[in-house]
Order: sequence, then C-alpha cells, then structure tokens
Amino acid sequence: MLGLWVVVLALVGPFAAKLGDVQHDRATDYLPASADSTQAARIEEALPGGESTELVIVYHRDGGLSADDRQVAAGQIKDIAGAHELVGGAPEGVPSDDGTTLMYPVVSNEPGSDEKLRDAFVVDVRDVAGGQDGLSVEVGGTGALATDSGEVYDALGGPLLYTTVAVVALLLILIYRSPVLWLLPLITAGIADYLSMGVAYGLNQAFGTTISGQSSAVMTILVFGAGTDYALLLVSRYREELRRIERPYEAMVAALRGCGPAVLASSGTVAAGLLCLLAADLNSSRGMGPLGTVGVLCALIAMLTLLPAVLVLLGRRVFWPLVPAYGSEPKQRRSLFAAMGDSAGRRPLTVLATGAVLLGALALGSFSLPGPLKQQDTFVDKPEAVAAMETLGKAYPQSGTQPIDVVTPADGADRTLTAVRDTRGVESAEKGRTGDGWTEISVIAKGAPQSAEETATIKSLRGELKDSYVGGDSAQQIDLDDTNSRDTKIVVPLVLVSVLLILCGLLRSLVAPLILVAAVVAVWGAALGIGGLVFGPVLGFEGTDPGLGLLSFVFLVALGVDYGIFLMHRMREESLAGTEPAAAALTALRTTGGVIASAGLVLAATFAVLMNMGLVQLVELGFVIAVGVLLDTFLVRTYLVTSASVALGRKMWWPGGLSRGPAPGAGPSEPTEPPRQPEQVGAP
Repeated sequence: MLGLWVVVLALVGPFAAKLGDVQHDRATDYLPASADSTQAARIEEALPGGESTELVIVYHRDGGLSADDRQVAAGQIKDIAGAHELVGGAPEGVPSDDGTTLMYPVVSNEPGSDEKLRDAFVVDVRDVAGGQDGLSVEVGGTGALATDSGEVYDALGGPLLYTTVAVVALLLILIYRSPVLWLLPLITAGIADYLSMGVAYGLNQAFGTTISGQSSAVMTILVFGAGTDYALLLVSRYREELRRIERPYEAMVAALRGCGPAVLASSGTVAAGLLCLLAADLNSSRGMGPLGTVGVLCALIAMLTLLPAVLVLLGRRVFWPLVPAYGSEPKQRRSLFAAMGDSAGRRPLTVLATGAVLLGALALGSFSLPGPLKQQDTFVDKPEAVAAMETLGKAYPQSGTQPIDVVTPADGADRTLTAVRDTRGVESAEKGRTGDGWTEISVIAKGAPQSAEETATIKSLRGELKDSYVGGDSAQQIDLDDTNSRDTKIVVPLVLVSVLLILCGLLRSLVAPLILVAAVVAVWGAALGIGGLVFGPVLGFEGTDPGLGLLSFVFLVALGVDYGIFLMHRMREESLAGTEPAAAALTALRTTGGVIASAGLVLAATFAVLMNMGLVQLVELGFVIAVGVLLDTFLVRTYLVTSASVALGRKMWWPGGLSRGPAPGAGPSEPTEPPRQPEQVGAP
C-alpha cells in the first residue's frame, strides 16, 4: 500500500504543482453563468485589446486643493499618459463641488485580459501618482480593486495551509497525548491535500471546472477537517480492537469492518451534498461543489488506505505512552457523555423541548443580519482601492463614480447610445471600443455606486435595451444577489433529498433520517442567528455575503449529518445485538461521544481558520460553519438526537425491521457496550 501511494504521488505531483496556474479570481469566475453582466464581461474580453482596465486617480486635501496641488496632479497624469496607452489620451480632471477633491478617470486597453499585466499597470500608476505635504493620492476603480482582491486571494494559500496544519496539530496532540500518533493523521491529511490539488487540476483541464481562491481554500479546509474526523474514528476503533485482538493487522481489519460503513456513508453524504452545487448558476458556487467533493474523497481514500497501512507497520508502540495491551481493560470512570446521556434518558421530552426552544430563539438573530455586502465592504483590512471609493463617495455624493458597461451590437450602436442618454438616471454616456460585431458604451449614472438610484438606472437600461448586455461592477452585484436567491431555491431541496436518500439506505429507516436532517437544519438557522448578533455589532461588518446562506446550508447539512451517522450507526449496531432502544441510545452516546466531540472540535477549528483571512465573505462563512458544527456536536448530537431516540424507542427505526425488534442472532461481533477509553480522545 505504501508503494502504491508513492507511485500515485509521483504521477500526481506535476499536476498538483500547476493548480496555481489555473486558479483565477476574475469577475467571470464568480458571476452567474447566464447573467447579463457575465455576457458583457466575456464580450469585453474579446474586444480589441481585450478587457479594459478602468482606474480612478483621486487627489484630495482636507482644506481644499491649491493651485500647486492641481499642477502636481496634472503633471502626474501627463506622465502616466506618456508611459501607457490610455483610451482617449490624458483624461481631464473632474473637481468636486467643495473643492477638496479632483478625480481623473483612467482607462487603458494595454493590459488586456492578462491579470499579471493588469497588476503591473496598476502598480506602475500607483508609483507615479504619489501624494505630498498633506495632499493624498489614492488609485481606485475596478482595475485597482481587482488587483487588491487578487493580492488577498494570493495570500490565502500559504497562511491558510500553515494555520490549518498548526490548529489540527495542536488539537491532535491534546486528543492523543502521544508524541508520535498525532503526526500520522496530520501527514496523511497533507498527502491527501496534495492529491486533491492534482485531481482538481485534472478536472479543470478535462471539464473546465472553475478554480478560484475561495474554492481551493475550502477544498484544503475539507481535506484536513473531514480527513482528521475519519482518522479519529478509525484510530478510536483500532485502539478498541487492539485490546481484543493480538495481531495489529487483524485488529485493523476488524476496525475497518466496524467503522468503515459509517465513514463511507459519511463521506458519501458530504460528497452528494456538495455535488448538488453543480445545479447552481453562480460560477463560484458551481465550481466549489466538485472541488469540495474532491477534497472529501481524497481524504477518505487516504484515511482508509494509507493511514491503516502506516498504523499496522508501526504496531502498538505508535500509541506510546498509552499503549493498548492485548487483553487489557481500559480505566473505568464515569464520563461526561455518560452523565449527559443519563440526563437525556431521564427527561427526554423536557430536553427535546428545551433544545428546540433554544435553537429557535437563536435563529431569530438571523433577522439582524446586515444587508447585502457591497463591493467596498468585502475586505477586512481596507485596501487603497476601497479608500479611494470612500473618498469619492464623500466628495461626489450625488453622482456616479463607477462606470456601467453597455455592450451592444455595432450596427445599432448609435441608436443604443441615444437610448442610453435618454434613460432616466443616466448622467453621461460615451462610445468606446468596437470589434467583432460589438460596441462598448461607458455609462455614468447620477446615483452613487450600488445605491438604490444606480440600481434603478441599471434595471431601466436592461428594460430598454433588449438586444444589449449591461455589465460593470454594480450590475454584477445585482446579478449575484438575484442568482443566489434562485440557486437557493434549487440547491436546498436537492441537498435535502440526496442526504435523506443516503441516510434512509444506511439506517434502513425513515424516521431517523428525518430527525437527523431536521436537527441540522435547525442548527443552520441557529448558527446564522448567532452570526446576525455578531457580524454587525461585534465585528463591524457592513453587509452579509449573498452566498452565505446557501453555502453554509450545504456545508452544515452535509457535514453535520456526519456525526449523526457515527452516532446512529453505533446505535443500530447495539439494537441489532438485542439491546433495548433506550439503552442502545445511551450506550452509543457513551462509546462514540468522545470521538464525535474530538472530531467536532477539529472540524470547527479548521473552518474557524477562515476567520483569519482578509475577506469578509470567508470570515462570515468560517464563523457560521464553525459555530454550527459546535452546536451540532455538543447540543444536537449529545442531547437532542439521544433524547429523541429514547423518547421514540423502536419507532425511531420505522418502517425498517428494527422497529419490530432485533432479528434473532443478529448483532456485531464485538461487545455491545465497551467501556469508554478516555485516553483515546482526551477529556473534551
């Protein structure tokens, strides 16, 4: 097995190294596939010179610009026009009414669609446009914003990986309390991540799968989070079998036979839920589905093949200093989960009602979520492009400072230009590039960027211009909001149905899957509610990412059901062995509670790593999923699902055979109620 993995990594290595070459964070990589703004962006890329780079150079002095300030600004603009090919030559400055600000719109086709050339152009403009003696100079606009966004996404890879590895390593050391054992799941997860990078590159080359900074970051998180969860379950069962079976190889076979179905079902549920994102129209969401699935499946393969091989080769000594000797008995002591199970078993209906009320109350906080996230509010730390937009917003409060792009057939461009200028809310409109049967018209609205007035103008243009496409940053934001609403209505039912079908097949029941799915949906609502109480008042975020609801739902439902599978699979084993339903539920909680708690902590911590990144949408996604996983681990699985199982008894397994009693002679080969082994997971 180790030799096979060496061969696989040797074959995958060259492709994994190329993943960064196909990772892009262009507008078309995130926009809806069928939206007006996407079509406009694609046509603009094909126009002569490729996509235009639009900048706004903002000169500002609090007390008002002096004659020298204006002379400095004019000289710098002249230098920029001399060094680069600008559309229309050196632009004229647009002064603000209060005399504090001077704005120069700069448009160039020189970089084309090449992101590296665009970034170099922006950097060069910023080097030339410099402030002095109280005169501030900021370079903003769509081109500068794209460059600043790219820097944040480029910085995700290294810090994200290092932080994730450090967090998982710390938790594994605390869980295993062994100087060696914690390294094995971590190294295996790292190898699985490398494998996933190669497979992701292959998907891009074969099927054109979109690779963005966001989707590749989530793929890494899933590899380490889900992979470590599978490792925890496998190692826990392997340790248990080593006490009963002398040879490590045979103990591992028994461990894989015991926990393998649960791990396979768990990964299958996550993969099925993520693949439902293929039905989304939003490019970023649709691309995240296959990449997330690749991450989970690579983690599964590594943890069920490579990790067992290494554990068997190293033998019992890998657990040092807490080596599980053959025939030994673990220390007997009352566990936290035994106490929790007892309280749930004594008053199951009371616990259920209390938990439902608590989750419902927390979900009310979702009404406090900030409105849609505006483009300038997407960064945790404000870059120069956003600072320029804020300066423009204050200096030109009643006018647009961000162009709206209209792409129209060239043979009717003059008629379209007249119609655009006659549209309500339009300040000005000018024709730009023409090529390949299309003409670009640059429109400035009277309303401020992403204001209600500008939104009304864009919708009016789309209503009037039936044969044209309306794009630009503000139009893209409108399409993102609309498409996320559409995608939610389609993807959410698909996720629920696919997860239910897998659970029904695994548990041979209809009631148990419905309870598990209802529980994770309640957790999702509560996690969003906590986000509503934290994002604005505590973190100071000005908006909520439009895709937060859909993505957090997919991840929490798919990942949250994991722990339900671990618990219910053990509960089913106990019931098949003839244990009464209430006792089976409590035994399952005692024997799997520690593993589920450890796995939940690891998964929550890996998603919490996203909160350390520089983009608000990643911070919000990481927060909601981490909080949801913790709620699911320590409230829903331990108390609510166990209480529901005790209260329903055999009805939990309706209409399967277990609802009528265990089959004669059926049951697992291992003891039905092994004592808890606190050294395998630590005390949560």
